[in-house]
Amino acid sequence: MENGVIEFDIGISGGDDGIDIETPNDDGEEMGGASPNDANSIGSGSGGDATSSFSLHTYLPDGDIDLEPYEGMEFESEESAKAFYNSYARRVGFSTRVSSSRRSRKDGAIIQRSFVCAKEGFRNLNEKRTKDREIKRPRTVTRVGCKASLSVKIQDSGKWVVSGFVREHNHELVPPDQVHCLRSHRQISGPAKTLIDTLQAAGMGPRRIMSVLVKEYGGISKVGFTEVDCRNYMRNNRQRNMEGDIQLLLDYLKQKQSENPSFFYAIQGDEDQYTGNVFWADPKSRSDYNHFGDTVTFDTTYRSNRYRLPFVPFTGLNHHGQPVLFGCAFLINESEASFVWLFKTWLSAMFGRSPLSITTEHDSVIRTAIMQVLPNTRHRFCKWHMFKQCQEKLSHVLLQHPQFEAAFQKCVNLSESAEEFESSWHSLLDKYELVDHSWLQSIYADRRQWVPVYLRDTFFAEMSVTYMNSYFDGYVNASTNLNQFFKLYEKALESRHEKEVKADFDTMNTSPVLKTPSPMEKQASEFYTRKLFTRFQEELVSTLTFTASKVDDNGEVTTYRVAKFGEEHKFYHVSFNVLEMRASCSCRMFEFSGLLCRHVLAVFRVTNVLTLPSYYISKRWTRNAKSSVVLEERAVDPFNGYLESHTVRYNTLRHEAFKFVDEGAESVESYNVAMAVLMEASNKVACAVKNEGKASVNNGPMRNKSSYCRSEGEGSSTQQLSEGDMDQKINELSMDLECANRKCEVYRTNLLSLLKDIEDHKHRLSIEVQNIKLSMKDGL
Repeated sequence: MENGVIEFDIGISGGDDGIDIETPNDDGEEMGGASPNDANSIGSGSGGDATSSFSLHTYLPDGDIDLEPYEGMEFESEESAKAFYNSYARRVGFSTRVSSSRRSRKDGAIIQRSFVCAKEGFRNLNEKRTKDREIKRPRTVTRVGCKASLSVKIQDSGKWVVSGFVREHNHELVPPDQVHCLRSHRQISGPAKTLIDTLQAAGMGPRRIMSVLVKEYGGISKVGFTEVDCRNYMRNNRQRNMEGDIQLLLDYLKQKQSENPSFFYAIQGDEDQYTGNVFWADPKSRSDYNHFGDTVTFDTTYRSNRYRLPFVPFTGLNHHGQPVLFGCAFLINESEASFVWLFKTWLSAMFGRSPLSITTEHDSVIRTAIMQVLPNTRHRFCKWHMFKQCQEKLSHVLLQHPQFEAAFQKCVNLSESAEEFESSWHSLLDKYELVDHSWLQSIYADRRQWVPVYLRDTFFAEMSVTYMNSYFDGYVNASTNLNQFFKLYEKALESRHEKEVKADFDTMNTSPVLKTPSPMEKQASEFYTRKLFTRFQEELVSTLTFTASKVDDNGEVTTYRVAKFGEEHKFYHVSFNVLEMRASCSCRMFEFSGLLCRHVLAVFRVTNVLTLPSYYISKRWTRNAKSSVVLEERAVDPFNGYLESHTVRYNTLRHEAFKFVDEGAESVESYNVAMAVLMEASNKVACAVKNEGKASVNNGPMRNKSSYCRSEGEGSSTQQLSEGDMDQKINELSMDLECANRKCEVYRTNLLSLLKDIEDHKHRLSIEVQNIKLSMKDGL
């Protein structure tokens, strides 16, 4: 799409010999349809005194577009001169801009204009507009003092004549296959805009659209603009379309709030001075955040420009592992201030409670906004987006080395430690000669925010290594406009709610198939939702192929080496505190996902921990996740409570006994002492067990005996008690207190069980009501 000489007959009136007034242009202004995001001329070399590498030998007849400028050359208008010089610059290989003008003193009309190479002059780093503020994204310095220029002035006849022409450049010029990247030559023509509009409406993104244009025009250099220009045009086009329909959105939100005061919405700025950014959250979103707002995903998929709507939802995962909504926004203005406003507004709608973690795309502006608004929230870049960027940024590498992508993902996903990742990463870059690749360097610098091995100490509700599906997948797509959006949005909400109700119903009314006789599996089936139990069951069954060997014991914490049978070279370390019933695995799965890994469960198996300690039952994954009844950390039913307490007692005694045996076997003398103590302890334990059996029959004999002793004591209170009687009295009162505590424990357990039954019944009724509503709707 070559730019030829364009004859504009504007008909500017005759010249004027008045005093000249110099009016230099703003820094960076160039000719042509410049892109606001690219102020640099591409392909230029370093500054110096080198002249142009092109040699233009002869002048051609008047009117020929290949003619080189010369002094005395005439044009019908200033615009014609400008277009000619820009066309000449395109053929030679440099970018142009308007430099200065001179005006008439009489009427202020322009009587002289200078056009220069874009590399003319030098950037003034001491300008007031830059020195008083911090520049967050400094642009590359492109001005190198080039003197190439064309000056024209108006004649009495009304025509413009070349009054000066400097041909030589002090920098290398751009080859023909790169000229289309220069700013003054990047213009989207009318036919190209029409084609872009059509393809965008069909749901195509800028990359695919550019591929169509390249084929249509016969090469990227003939298209006349870059993918960045196409992307910016599509974004601006989308914004213009949104501005016309934005009142529809505001009316919709006002109606929703009038129907339910708990519906929250906010706009940036006043409605009279609307900036284009709006946020809203319905009552269910705000309620769900109270239960599942520990980790959040900020989904900005629309920014790929495939979507016509600038739509960004906040999402998470519910107790069934299903996407759940925490609010939505339309974000036309994407400045840092806009993201800061959005995060602050969202946090306000969520009652000011920050999440533990948040996942976003890899974007420095979003990162800066999160650091300001959510400083205590762990920020992660979406790994799925990173892999997608890899396909784009390293497409040339993937063509030459198809196996690179699998090696790259293996390095990221399968590294078990930071050291292993570092080693694999450097080996990968060395192998494929990518050590100096700028994009790989940038993501490596941010590795602590996207590589899993650095993030496993924080909860992200991760169930697998794949990316969580968007809440609106299958509803809002690339071709959705604002008129269609409201209906599809509500349809998505209704569908997601129905799926949650169905999952609740299946959890409450069906029993999973148990694969082991383990009490722990039965316990988990009663606590977890169906999907989460299935995931836990996989981990539990996998322990049958793992071995756990003790490697260290410091008296409080025992460390085990856990490995799969036949793969002893790949092992994990599990630290287990018997007294506190706390275990930690080097894989950090519990911290990352809220479910225990097979390695910890293998240690529980070899140490006779028969049920899950309450610490490891995360309420957000249980069937009562949305319950208002807070069950304490103790086990819910007496049998599980007995198992857990018995396990603690068993492991504690065994731990102490092992130490006693080690010390007692040191010598014959210590052995004899140990045996004597053991015989005495055995008799005392047998006596205690016998007494416990008598006292356990409804606590009756113990209670009666205590009452009798109290009455007898009260009757003889006037007599002086001997020391032995006082000891006996204290023992009796202590036994009475122990009985009362045991009775309270039974009452407490029964009460919690009753509350659980009530909550389950309430939940079942809620599901039945929802089913009735759905049946009535289907009937209508």
